[in-house]
Amino acid sequence: MVVERRVAIPAGITAALTGFTLVVKGQKGELRREMRYPGVNVAVADGEVVIATDSSRKRVVAMVGTYAAHVGNMFEGVAKGYEYRMKVVYSHFPIQLKLKGEILEINNFLGEKQARYARILPGVRVTIGNDEVTLAGIDKELVGSTSAKIERATKVRKRDTRVFQDGIYIVEKA
Repeated sequence: MVVERRVAIPAGITAALTGFTLVVKGQKGELRREMRYPGVNVAVADGEVVIATDSSRKRVVAMVGTYAAHVGNMFEGVAKGYEYRMKVVYSHFPIQLKLKGEILEINNFLGEKQARYARILPGVRVTIGNDEVTLAGIDKELVGSTSAKIERATKVRKRDTRVFQDGIYIVEKA
C-alpha cells in the first residue's frame, strides 16, 4: 500500500529540500522545517511537494497527512501570514499590558500585586491596543503557541471561574 500526498507550490513561492530540511520562501519571508520521520519520503518535484510512504502502519500513514498539512501551512504563512486577535476581558480591575522585549507583562490581573508574564516567541510581532492584543507572524505554530502562552498566563486560580471570567482570550484567527 502506497500512501502519497501532493501539495502544489503556489505561484510566487519557492520550495527546496536540502537533506531533510524543507525551505519555503515567499514574499513575507522564509520558513524552515525538519521533515524527517522513519518510512516517510519527502521530495520536491514538478512544482509540488510530494510526501509518500510504502508502509501501511497507522502512525506512518498519519504522519504523511501531518507533513502535508505542515507544508500547506508553510505556503500560506509565507504568502499571507497569520494574525490572531486576542481580547482583554476584565470586570473590576483593569488589566495593564506592557511589552518588554520578548516578554509581555500583565499587571493588575484580578487586582494582584505581582505581575504575570508571557513569553513572546521569536518571529511573532505583538501589537497592544486598548482592550486588544494582536499577534502576527508567518509561522502558524509560533503565533498559536504565543497566544496560548498569553491565555495560560491569565488563568484564574483559586476563584470561581463562573464569576471571575477575566483574562486574555483568542477571539479571531485570520
